[in-house]
Amino acid sequence: MAATSDQGFAVPVLPLSSGKPMPRVGLGTASFPHCEDGDQPHVRDAVLRGIDAGYRHFDTAAVYGTERAIGDAAAEAVRAGTLASRDELYITSKLWIADAHPGRVLPALRKTLRNLQMEYVDLYLVHFPVSMKPQEGGAGAILVKEDLVAMDMKGVWEEMEECHRQGLAKAIGVSNFACKKLEYLLSFAQIIPAVNQVEVHLYCRQNKLRAFCREKGIQLCAYSPLGGKGAPWANNSVMESPIIKQIAQDIGKTVAQVTKQGAGLY
Repeated sequence: MAATSDQGFAVPVLPLSSGKPMPRVGLGTASFPHCEDGDQPHVRDAVLRGIDAGYRHFDTAAVYGTERAIGDAAAEAVRAGTLASRDELYITSKLWIADAHPGRVLPALRKTLRNLQMEYVDLYLVHFPVSMKPQEGGAGAILVKEDLVAMDMKGVWEEMEECHRQGLAKAIGVSNFACKKLEYLLSFAQIIPAVNQVEVHLYCRQNKLRAFCREKGIQLCAYSPLGGKGAPWANNSVMESPIIKQIAQDIGKTVAQVTKQGAGLY
């Protein structure tokens, strides 16, 4: 199953349990350290170049500080006629842990939508299965162990479901959830998470989680398919693997191509 961009590129898509099909290949916009959401020409330019190249799925989060830049790029692409409308894009954003509390979910998503200059996101994820004490004057991007608290998962998910019912999020899901956290969530969820976004690559294959999600009808979505270079969990084990380099050389492919194929991402 695939959608074709105006430039003729076939973009493979996957059906989800809710919302429209999700393009299998997306462009992430996280950088480290995270920055304040605002005018970021490099992000806006990267998204515009991505749209020109055929990308339609763009991933952001409240804590990344890139929502506004994605919104600016989308609006510019529509004005330029590169896109017929915002509906051609698939936009994922995430609820940060400082707002993962009952009473804060809907306001957090509305703020995300203002940043994006959009009426809805295609997919809204609970960023981590933990909460942080609400921070004064910001999203609380800096993690301090003493500020982390257990999440009221039932209360948070009920508000995620309300985001979906109100049409503010066409699909809802989670990120960085292991099997036990998902099992607990499924014990009370009225709407099952459409997606679980986790780290997946050749050195982190997530086989048990893949099987669990497949059984429950949850689509596994990979981040850091080339490893986490530059991120807090960074390592070069993927891109610097001598075995992968040799395979790439033998078959005339790049290390990135071999890595994504081997992780089951194509």
